[in-house]
Amino acid sequence: MFAGTVARSGFLQVRATGVGADTTLARIIHRVEEAQDAKAKTQVFMDQFSAWYTPVILVLAIVVGLVTQDIVLALTLLVIGCPGALVISIPVSIVAGIGRAAKDGILIKGGEFLETSAKITAVAVDKTGTLTIGRPRVTDVVVLNLALTRADVLGWAGRAEAGSEHQLSRAILDAARSEGLDVAGLPESTEPVPGKGIVVSTQGRRVLIGNPALLAQYSIIDTDAATQAATELAQAGRTPMIVVLDGTVAGVIGVADEVRADAARMVADLHAAGVKIVIMLTGDSPLVAHAVASVTGVDEVRASLLPEDKLAVVTGLQAEGYVVAMVGDGVNDAPALATANIGVAMGAAGSAVAVETADIALMGDNLLKLPEAISLARRTVNTMRQNIAIALITVTVLLLGVLLGGVTMTIGMLVHEASVLIVIVNAMRLLRRHERHSEARPPALGGLGRGVGLDEPGVHADDGDLRSATR
Repeated sequence: MFAGTVARSGFLQVRATGVGADTTLARIIHRVEEAQDAKAKTQVFMDQFSAWYTPVILVLAIVVGLVTQDIVLALTLLVIGCPGALVISIPVSIVAGIGRAAKDGILIKGGEFLETSAKITAVAVDKTGTLTIGRPRVTDVVVLNLALTRADVLGWAGRAEAGSEHQLSRAILDAARSEGLDVAGLPESTEPVPGKGIVVSTQGRRVLIGNPALLAQYSIIDTDAATQAATELAQAGRTPMIVVLDGTVAGVIGVADEVRADAARMVADLHAAGVKIVIMLTGDSPLVAHAVASVTGVDEVRASLLPEDKLAVVTGLQAEGYVVAMVGDGVNDAPALATANIGVAMGAAGSAVAVETADIALMGDNLLKLPEAISLARRTVNTMRQNIAIALITVTVLLLGVLLGGVTMTIGMLVHEASVLIVIVNAMRLLRRHERHSEARPPALGGLGRGVGLDEPGVHADDGDLRSATR
């Protein structure tokens, strides 16, 4: 049942699976409220500074009053020395920065993460669903057994994949159904082979779908033609899956996923925002990964990775001194997201886990929000520093003016309040929409057609099975 549905007649039973507090909007509001309460490291330092600064000013005012016997001077010193602008300089900047980000569809968990985001020097990006759209499709069916037709190869693959939970299975099933092939029902047995593919028994036949390693494990012979076809598909940016029927290679199916139009622009914008290195992490084959890299312009590629391998890449970058942001879907990449200095979840509007666990959640599929978030974080930190400088200079000048003479309480209060207003106005500048810092145009997709291969041998949202996208 969809929102706005009207039941004109009959009996309708509705089960509520969640209340208002469980909605995406409620989670967003909760996250923003938590973010405003969370303190950045600079704010914590300022709180500690105020803890000893205020008693010092109080003692100084008492000493000056006792030495000079001038109560007005002592009160003037006490009032003017109050660091109002200094105390408000950090919180107002953080609230403005987080507020601007929220308006732009960027949820930042708190001031600490906003400040850390300003220091990001390396970004690790998951390929599927991030650099690519995440909706694979069958692009090629290469028939290698002359006794079979294209429909035979695709049909047996579809019947085998009917019992699979892997993301690639949907692409094969959709292609088979679109060509009118009978792929209804479930296979008698499905055995996943982690990192290699699946072995299926269906309609009395045994079907293997996977990569060359799967064929080697099951001692399939005459695989040279299949390996060559798979290599050619991978070089063209497709994810190849070899189909074996009853011990004989039937053919190779190529599956592709479309590269996001703004992926190259995102990489360019990240560099413009001060990020030194952008690394693509993928479970797909190196050939497919490098095909994506040639389109997006990432600096490095790490391919054929399991979730624990992605975690190792992130820790390795941190060991080299980088401040790392990991961008993923919040499920398959959970270990790397949790370990990175900043974890970024894409498309979090539909993922409760992402909204609740990510340090930064991008509420849409717009990749350009990532460099915008980093740029906003750096502008926010610069504003914080400006406000601190304004507050410290104002207090110092006023205190010297009071002690040396010439600054009365009236003048001091006027200047003091003016500095508070200046700090607030300076922070409010963050609420203005900032023009994107890069107008670089993404390179053409060239020979990749609409897309490139889908990855993820990793752990999927609905199960714990390890599967290879290069099956």
